[in-house]
Amino acid sequence: MTELDTGEPTAEEPQSEAGHRAHASRRNFMRKVFFASGATAVATMGGAGAWAAMADDTTTDASAAPSDAPSGGPGGGAGGPGNQTITEDFFGLTTDGKKIDDLFTIHSTKVATAPVITAATAFLAGLTDTQKTSTQFTVHSTEWRLWSNIDSYERQGVSLADLSDDQKALGTALLNAALSADGLETTEKIRKINQAAGEAIGNTNSFNEDAYYWTVMGTPSATEPWGFQFDGHHLVVNYFVLGSQVVMSPCFWGSEPTSMEIDGETVTVCHEEVVASLAFINSLTEAQQAVAIESTTKSNESMKAGAFSDNTVQEYTGLKGSKLTAAQRKKLLGIVEAFVGRAKADAAKVRMSEVAQHLSDTYVTWAGGTGDSDAFYVRVHSPVVWVEVDCQAPGPLAGAYGATQGSGATQKHVHSIIRTPNGNDYGKELLRQHYLTSPHHR
Repeated sequence: MTELDTGEPTAEEPQSEAGHRAHASRRNFMRKVFFASGATAVATMGGAGAWAAMADDTTTDASAAPSDAPSGGPGGGAGGPGNQTITEDFFGLTTDGKKIDDLFTIHSTKVATAPVITAATAFLAGLTDTQKTSTQFTVHSTEWRLWSNIDSYERQGVSLADLSDDQKALGTALLNAALSADGLETTEKIRKINQAAGEAIGNTNSFNEDAYYWTVMGTPSATEPWGFQFDGHHLVVNYFVLGSQVVMSPCFWGSEPTSMEIDGETVTVCHEEVVASLAFINSLTEAQQAVAIESTTKSNESMKAGAFSDNTVQEYTGLKGSKLTAAQRKKLLGIVEAFVGRAKADAAKVRMSEVAQHLSDTYVTWAGGTGDSDAFYVRVHSPVVWVEVDCQAPGPLAGAYGATQGSGATQKHVHSIIRTPNGNDYGKELLRQHYLTSPHHR
């Protein structure tokens, strides 16, 4: 997703007042429009339980669009719906507009979700009634889909800035229960660089470490579906739970710059996916690279499935996994593992096993250079996983590292995302099956 924000403060009024009212108006409008077109999803899900699953938290009377209703542009938009609007029923990423059935089923994975349930319950209990009201949504809420990686996007939920130190600690405990040490460290580094870069350009109103928001969908449970979302500038974590099954996608990780000296220490983030990607492309023969590399030049922004692009249709392109040697396949898995490894080890193991099963039907597409410091774009695409690593042009934080905004793609500004194609982002396919098969939802 292109970052078109200017880096300038947009309002003098505190975000907890004007900002919350504005984004509540915006979200309510988009939900009304979304559910006005929701008949297809209901028909697909079927049954009384499916109708219940389509009910939304905020069912107020329809009204005209607010004057600040979001809009977007190519590549998923600029903080708003863009070319894949929220008015569309969720379908998921596909190659031709048709989902592949039977890829995801409800079953035991033996992933230990109890610690996440306990941590989420404690987090909710630590909120005030007002905070909880603005933070908790039903598990089928459109709030899942209303995330963005840009700083100027107005978000729902409770921000870190709204929380006391004790409440922040409960939120950190929830991330710690869901993420690996690397995953937690990545989230903290992204926020830390965001703060330092904001200080460097003199705009901590827009860029700081506390403009990140919590929402919880459903009620933490060992048997019923639920999840949470943590999102802000360059950082989005969607985490769905059903029994012992975990779906951690879409997740967006990025930074500008990707490395910065802070208090005498060099802080580097989003390095693993860059290193893994370059290791893979440079393991290929010249003939293989000729198939994988669609362009030797890199545009300023290449990401295809960023925010508000839940229904992207993208055919397979590039080099197929079946054409790789065993060593090359391992390096290909290394790109995916850089993302998947940010979940707890047991959840990551299940996910990597799923990805490995479809390795022969996985495609890799590359654009840009292959040198250690070259800007590039890579997409790893299979029936069950979608990964993009996109080196972008300097954006609103260019001044923090001596760059000029829009001056050409660079490894110093990276956007990356992992998704689950064929309808299981946000655990949507598992949720659909749960409502169809659970007796108490019929």
